[in-house]
Formats: sequence, C-alpha cells, structure tokens
Amino acid sequence: MTEGGSASSRPVTLVPAIAVVVGNMVGTGVFTSLGYQLVDIQSGFVLMVLWALGGGCALCGAVCYGELAAAFPRSGGEYHLLSQVYHPSLGFLAGWISVTVGFAAPIALGAMAFGTYFSGAMALGGETWPRILSVVVVLAVAGIHLRPIGLGARFQSVFTALKVIFILVLLLACFLLGERQDVSFLPRKGDLKLLFSPEFAIALVFVMYAYTGWNAATYIVDEVREPERTVPRALLVGTGIVTLLYLLLNGAFLYSAPMESMAGEMDVAKVAAGHVLGETGGRVMAGLISFGMVSALSAMIWVGPRVAQRMGEDFRGLSVLARKSRSGIPANAIFLQAAVVLVLILTSSFEQVLVYIELLLVFFALVTVAGVFWLRVRQPDLSRPVKAWGYPFTPALFVAVNAWMVVYIIRDKPGETLWGLATLVVGLVIYFLAQRGGGGESGITRR
Repeated sequence: MTEGGSASSRPVTLVPAIAVVVGNMVGTGVFTSLGYQLVDIQSGFVLMVLWALGGGCALCGAVCYGELAAAFPRSGGEYHLLSQVYHPSLGFLAGWISVTVGFAAPIALGAMAFGTYFSGAMALGGETWPRILSVVVVLAVAGIHLRPIGLGARFQSVFTALKVIFILVLLLACFLLGERQDVSFLPRKGDLKLLFSPEFAIALVFVMYAYTGWNAATYIVDEVREPERTVPRALLVGTGIVTLLYLLLNGAFLYSAPMESMAGEMDVAKVAAGHVLGETGGRVMAGLISFGMVSALSAMIWVGPRVAQRMGEDFRGLSVLARKSRSGIPANAIFLQAAVVLVLILTSSFEQVLVYIELLLVFFALVTVAGVFWLRVRQPDLSRPVKAWGYPFTPALFVAVNAWMVVYIIRDKPGETLWGLATLVVGLVIYFLAQRGGGGESGITRR
C-alpha cells in the first residue's frame, strides 16, 4: 500500500480526477452515435434504454476498477492492474496496446473532429484546414501537459467545466426552444421486439465506445492525493455524471429534431442545433463542440503517457520512456505519443486502427473486471480499502455484456481480429526482448 503523499508530489485532488474521467469519456461518440442508431431504431424508448444500459455497464466497470485501484494504488491503468492480478506478461500486452495505438488513435480522431467542427464554424473550406487545425491542437495540448502537473490539472478542470456548461446550454436550447417532435420515451407496441433484435445489439457496441474512458483515473494514481479514496470516487462520480449527460443529450436531440433528419448523419449535434437555432446557431454550436473536444484530447494526452512511463520504470530495456523532466513530467513518453498521433493524422490511418483496437480494448477491460472475482477467490485476505458495490452482480453484468461484444466483434470483423492478434504477438516479442535487453521486470512487485 502506498502512502497518500504530500500535496506537492500529488497535486491532483478529487475535482480534477473527476474532470479526467468526464473529459476522457465525453468525446466524439455521443455527438455521432445517435445518427447511426436511428437508421435501424426509430423508438425513443428503445434508444433511451440503449444509452441507459451502456451507462449502467460503465458504472459496473467503474466500481470494479475502484476496488482494484484501491488495492493496488499505482498509475498505469490495465497495465499495472493486470500485472498485479494475473501476470506481468498480460499487463505488458495491455500496456503495449495503450502505448502504441490505444490512446493515439482516439486522440487522432478527436483532433480531426476538432479540426472539422472548428473549420466548419469558421467557414474554412477544403480538406487542408481541418488537418492543420488538428495538428496544432495536438501540439498545443501536449505542450500544456509538458508543464508542471498542477497546470495540466487546472487546464483539464477548466475545459471539462466549459464542456459540461456547453452541453447544458445545448440541452436548454433543445428543450426550451425546440419544437417537440413525434417521439415517445415510453414503451410502444413493437419496442420489446426491438430490445432483443440484432440492431439493438449492434447499436450497443457503438454506445459502449461512446462510454469509453470511465477508467481514466486509474492511469494517474501516483499523481492523485489519497488515491485509495479519491480514485474510486472519481471513477464513480465521473461515470455517473456522464451517464446522466448522455441520457439528457440524446433525449434532447430526439425531442427537438426529426428522426429522419438525423438518421445516418455523423454530426447529429450540429443537425439538432441547426434545426433549433437555424444555420447561424448551428455554426456557433459547431464551434462550441470543437472546444468541447479539447477536454477529451487533454484527458487522453495526460493519462496515456503514464502507461509508457510505468513500463519504462518496470522494464529497464524501455527505461528511456521513464525519464522525467525537472517538473516530474514523463516528457519522452509524451513526445512518443504525440509523434504517433501526428503520423496517424497525416496518414489518415486512425480510423482503420480504431476498428481493430476496439476488440483489444474491450477484451482487456473484461479481463480486468473479471480479476475482481479472481482475487476474491485467490486472495480473500487482500486489503481492500474500497469494495465493489453490488458484488457479484456488478462485475457479472460487465463481464457478460463485454463478453458478448467480444464474440460479436470476432464474428463480424474477422480481418480486424487477425490484425489485433498480430499486434498482440508483436507485443509478446517486445516483452521478451525488453526482459533480455534490460534485466527483466525491475519494478513489478506482485502480491
């Protein structure tokens, strides 16, 4: 068990820890997913159930990660937790995915979304401006997080607060100024059949992607004050806030804009805002959405390099990634992540990467939550400052939903599955080379 640490060595309190979770979760997913869902599902009740189920599953994951993070309080997310619960090789594979593309691809996607929305708001035509703006925002936010941790924490808190305020403004505009559409949020005839349809199952995959990021605070445990208490609270509160916002936001879209106008559209928020506020209002909202993306980018650029840093501390063959600046920032790890992001943006390859890493991210989250069962049986006397609420039902629900998603993705995307397996094989090779080249896992201590 680690000590809480001083305020100077652990400057992150509960509010910025919650901001990391909220900022990491609320990205492009909630502003785009509804358009694809409406192609096959035109029931307000079923769509609300869909988003509520996704939020419930994320909350189950959050309480389980809270138990594990309190028992093993160290930064690194799944890399650290899987190393402690099962074996360092499994943790390394999770870390390998995070360091290479697990964070870089979503950052690239979010940066391009920022560029697209901002250039649209400023009426900048062509394909060049969105790419230039995406590169600029990545470099600017990475520069912020190369500064002392306290500055990055304040930046995260401010931009997350601005994002939540923007969402609340959008909600009020839709409900107060929008014209109510012919939509019912109560069950109607045929809704029960839709709930058990393949279309509902497929839509759930995209909803769960929109909820990705509920585990963000586990990546910065070493920078959090009183982590055994603060991290579990941040996970639960942050995920709860986002679940409520997602339900209200999708309800507002459905309330204020015709389903047919949003079906198949990627920029659902812009469509809904344009319907309520007109073309000018839609452009203003596009600008606000672009700044909302900054919070998500900041959260991922902050937490992602901490995985590389921990791997560098544990494997001397990767020690270059553990080097810190005078301010205690893992500068080399930030530079590496930024470089991968820029390559993905400039080659437009991030969308292809996102497809096949989705399976890996779901799998590692599933195995991590299953670790709650594993430890309760194998180490019943392990110190658990926080225990998962609703055990064994909460981890069981999370495991069941995510296991179904893994099976679906493998069946539906065999090509991407093979790419994912190939990435894991490369990760295993790097694992053994890192051991040989640097004397093994110097920093991993298992309980």
